[in-house]
Amino acid sequence: MTLATGGAHRGREPREDELTLGASGARQKVETAMPTISMFYGILIRMFFRDTEKHHAPHIHADYQGTVAVYSVPDGRLLAGGLPPNKHKLVVAWIEIHQEDLLADWSLAANGKKPLPIKGLDQ
Repeated sequence: MTLATGGAHRGREPREDELTLGASGARQKVETAMPTISMFYGILIRMFFRDTEKHHAPHIHADYQGTVAVYSVPDGRLLAGGLPPNKHKLVVAWIEIHQEDLLADWSLAANGKKPLPIKGLDQ
């Protein structure tokens, strides 16, 4: 199952909230709408800026080969989507290891600031 996360995805036009006015006044895609904060074993971990509306709690978006899952930071619970079982286990373990860093990043992102990179499991 592929879950649309609102980030910039190949093969579709950006949504209005993914656009900003460029210096010329023309609309352009915002590349920082969901920065990648970690990568490991082919999994991209992303966190939206000001992404508090839908899930309300601190969470991350994990993308593996175009399949996306959303995970709660405090408990590693799957909120939406899904990954292959072996990748799911890696993401849950990574969340447990880096929970403090993830909560700090969430605070930054919720306030419109860029979250900091976090080491992957393979680093």
